[in-house]
Amino acid sequence: DTEIDWETYVIQLELYLKGERDYALITGPTGPIVYPAGHLYVHQLLYALTDSGSNIWKGQQVYGALYLATLAVTAAIYKQAGSVPNWALLLLPLSKRLHSIYVLRLFNDCWAVFAAQAAVFAFARGADAVGVLLLGAALSVKMCVLLYVPGLLVVLFKRRGLAATALHVLALGATQLLAGLPFLREYPRAYLKYSYELSRAFLFKWTVNWRFLGEELFLSSAWARGLLAAHVATLALFALFRWCRSDGGVWTVLDKGLRQPLRAPAVAPLSADYVTTVLYTSNLVGILFARSLHYQFYSWYAMQIPFLAFRTKYPIGVRLVIMAAIEYAWNVYPSTNLSSSVLVTANAALLVGIYFGYPEGKAVYRRSTKTD
Repeated sequence: DTEIDWETYVIQLELYLKGERDYALITGPTGPIVYPAGHLYVHQLLYALTDSGSNIWKGQQVYGALYLATLAVTAAIYKQAGSVPNWALLLLPLSKRLHSIYVLRLFNDCWAVFAAQAAVFAFARGADAVGVLLLGAALSVKMCVLLYVPGLLVVLFKRRGLAATALHVLALGATQLLAGLPFLREYPRAYLKYSYELSRAFLFKWTVNWRFLGEELFLSSAWARGLLAAHVATLALFALFRWCRSDGGVWTVLDKGLRQPLRAPAVAPLSADYVTTVLYTSNLVGILFARSLHYQFYSWYAMQIPFLAFRTKYPIGVRLVIMAAIEYAWNVYPSTNLSSSVLVTANAALLVGIYFGYPEGKAVYRRSTKTD
């Protein structure tokens, strides 16, 4: 058998189908359910398509179709944003690890990633209401989608203004209430504890990114606090010094937005390039400073890496080395001190390259050089 969590997903779903609404009691062979209710709804559909979860071959076919659909949406995002050579699209389906995550392992991350990519496409087109619904659908499957929210707040604030941003955030929260309603009505505390568990601890044996630190430091609360501080600080650096440069700086944007909360403070309409770059970068920041990355988490950003590489000013050879290094690290099992060091270094190099490259996308850069 190639699946890892499928059996657990099915057993957890069957408890739900039998009427269990207490999240604390919905468990399987690998432990209790740790995902929001959208995870159960997705697997309720898969349960019907796979002969009550017993036909894994059918499940693999569904995941193969999902993989192709995610590729198609990603290609559409690249075309819409522009400034990525056509040959870079050929890199998207080459990842051995990604094939495994989708078609062999059947991880639920794949559903969250598909909906999140569709949301990015919608936001980049200016269809923010649709984007919120799609991002809400993704978030209802897995909490990792929260990594996009800091970048999304910048996009919405610049494009819509303060009042509309608040409404969109409330709408995103409403999608989560709606998804969790059957559980929130009966056992709200258990649902909130297990579905959005921010304090969840990960096992050292599965970590792909921080193996080189050693188990004692990896498990320490001080290290967790340090990563959180670095995550927030890095987002602050992008927000303060990069994501608002084309509009006169963050203080200009904030001043306009707070003085006239019903109006958009952005000087020019936000391009698809800008929106995609900011959302993908926000996601990458969270991945770099994640307390632990497991193998299936590669799906969170694997198809975004070529795009982000072309938002750096590195020579093409360096970009290719960074992309190859990331793929190498994710394909080493079990992870080693070397592979985890390579992964963190490559992720960091990619993020630094964006910071000093085209953090607002290349379209903004081209526009600014024409007006200088």
